[in-house]
Amino acid sequence: MAGYLPITLLHFLFLSLFIRIFAGENVEIHLRMKKMGLGMLLGGLGMLAGCLSPQQHGAEKQDENQEVIQRLQGIWLDDNTEAPLFKIQGDSIYYASQINAPMPFSVHNDTITVYSAQPIHYFIEECLSYSLRYRTSVGETVSLHKAESDTLSFGTVVPVKVVENEVFEKDSVIFHGGERYRGYAYINPTKKRVTLVSINEEGLPVENIYYDNIIHICVYKGKERLFSKDINKEMFARVVPADFLNNAILSDMDFVKVDEKGYRYVATLCIPDGAACYNVRLDVSKEGNIVFSR
Repeated sequence: MAGYLPITLLHFLFLSLFIRIFAGENVEIHLRMKKMGLGMLLGGLGMLAGCLSPQQHGAEKQDENQEVIQRLQGIWLDDNTEAPLFKIQGDSIYYASQINAPMPFSVHNDTITVYSAQPIHYFIEECLSYSLRYRTSVGETVSLHKAESDTLSFGTVVPVKVVENEVFEKDSVIFHGGERYRGYAYINPTKKRVTLVSINEEGLPVENIYYDNIIHICVYKGKERLFSKDINKEMFARVVPADFLNNAILSDMDFVKVDEKGYRYVATLCIPDGAACYNVRLDVSKEGNIVFSR
């Protein structure tokens, strides 16, 4: 309680000062007390600052926990499998699933934040010189220990599926005006990669690599070819949001309609291994012009 007495006395003196000023005392007393009040105010502020604890100053500053960052330096292995999960060097983290792809991180209070495309948070339960235990954002507890040597072979190559050159062919027959029209779609794998990053149960980013397609479409009436065109996903930029298109592949194409104006295909663009897809109509005029719409 003694630590709070100067502040309480200061409040009482200020209250007396303002009562006398507003009570209409003479100007000389008013000025003298204003000077006195200013002196007490400055002194009081000094005492107030002195009453703040170091913890309060630290809470205001919110600096990174440099002590924890120093403990984290090195290569960390899974307690169960002895497999390296990540290496921390300076203010960067290198995951075993990445190829020379450092990500910046910071430590505030008991939380490690990795600044990737999607920020990753690890909630520290224990951090000692040679052991680390944390919870991931999905509630999984991960226990690690530090490798004895920083020269341990680290970093694995992400397995990439070999591109199969097999072309998948589809065809449909539609009758219109007594005529028989056959529409083809040839789905051709390419070497154009689509890379998606997901977070596994241990809170580690995992790269999954897929390959986009080019689809060749053509329409025949009997042996006469009426139309043909190679379609790639960049052609859908005006009708599919850019963020979606960058992570999607052109996965399918169906021949669905013939009328007096021309022909219609429906293309499907999907996020690999996801439920999100866009279906886009391709209306082809008899002159061969294509209109994309949803």
